[in-house]
Amino acid sequence: MSRFENIQSREAGLHKKLNARQMSMIAIGGAIGTGLFLGSKFAIGFAGPGVVVSYVIGGFIALVLMGCLAEMTVEHPTSGSFGAYAEFYIHPLAGFLVRYSYWACIVLAVGTEVTAVADYMKFWFPDVSPWIWIAFFSAVLIAVNAYSVKAFGSVEYWFALIKVFAIIAFIVLAIGMLTGYYKPAQVQANLFGQGGFMPNGWYGVWVGVIISIFSYLSIEMIAVAAGEAENPEQAVRQAFKATIWRLIIFYLLSLSLIVMLVPWQVLVADGTTSPFITVMQAVGIPYADSILNFIVIIAALSAMNSMLYISTRMMFSLSRAGDAPAALGKVARNGVPLNALALSASGVAVAAVVYAYNPETAFPVMIALSMFGALFTWGMIFLTHLFFRRHVAKEGVQLRFRMPAYPIGTLLGLIGIVAILVTTWFINIFHYTLLFGVPFLLTLIVIYMLRGRRAKAE
Repeated sequence: MSRFENIQSREAGLHKKLNARQMSMIAIGGAIGTGLFLGSKFAIGFAGPGVVVSYVIGGFIALVLMGCLAEMTVEHPTSGSFGAYAEFYIHPLAGFLVRYSYWACIVLAVGTEVTAVADYMKFWFPDVSPWIWIAFFSAVLIAVNAYSVKAFGSVEYWFALIKVFAIIAFIVLAIGMLTGYYKPAQVQANLFGQGGFMPNGWYGVWVGVIISIFSYLSIEMIAVAAGEAENPEQAVRQAFKATIWRLIIFYLLSLSLIVMLVPWQVLVADGTTSPFITVMQAVGIPYADSILNFIVIIAALSAMNSMLYISTRMMFSLSRAGDAPAALGKVARNGVPLNALALSASGVAVAAVVYAYNPETAFPVMIALSMFGALFTWGMIFLTHLFFRRHVAKEGVQLRFRMPAYPIGTLLGLIGIVAILVTTWFINIFHYTLLFGVPFLLTLIVIYMLRGRRAKAE
């Protein structure tokens, strides 16, 4: 048995119940959430109509990331995923850092989604305390994840399907409005008036790229879910190919239509929530804003559902690697690591504290806190892929799935992530990213070293 097969064997016990269709929807469900519906507002605030360029750059990085993951996942389908790959191809410390950083990122992102849901519910129930919605929806989704992986997959499939149909309907409706009622001069004014296409220059566009990465976050979930796929190789191939193109089309087309239909300053005005809702209100379609608000809530719940699942599996992988308490690696009879799920639900508590401290800034603060783990994980995936390819070439292994444009694509992706991470320090709204992330990473390194010394002493 090879060393990687040892890694795979220690993560056994999970039920293989996810099919390719569900896997695609899991990735879409995780990625089409508040990052698109609410986060796009912040991106537009910085980039203006140039937000489309921001999401093109972010989409390229996401596309390359999917290619890197597809290569490695087809060869090694396991719940530890990129954490296991970093452990095997770079160093056990790398695996330790990736797993914990990603787990922290997703746990905090869970808090982001439930915070957003509480804000969206104000649309219909302005007098109801947000705490009620946070508690209610958290309890429901934790129960779904605790029941079985099949229940999670089914719920996520329907959640994601609703979102996909809603976005398609929005795109069709927006194109209809654009071609039937809008004059070219009006579209031109929306795109190039009010400060131009890029009112804050390339600086604003680059800040928009940072937010776009948060929006694309969770497409990597397919790689983690592969460990519970019925036919991992087939499911991963189909899911990777289908997901990225759907996401890029949905993101780029919908955002392009939004900035064509409504002036960008109106989209980010005080009192607005999602640009999608603002567009529906602007065109004056009866009840369209209420319908879209429902879709936005479904999107946030779907993303939260996926993130609960993925953070649970990452903590399970940490436990089975000996990097977390053994109790977190125990699997119930239904195939769910319930203890790991309970710990991963802690993001809800963090969100509640942040929300209580300052409801107005809760969402951007939670984004900033989770951003470090996301960027560090993506950067390590690119780095791991370079080591993976070097190992494959040395061993003469014939890959069953190959990413085009290697190594240029991988190197550009890595450089892009490093540049984004450095940039966060100079942007007020993202200042917490490195302020939180660097001490967190250093703490993990110290813990790992101390644990190693203790193991040698024993």
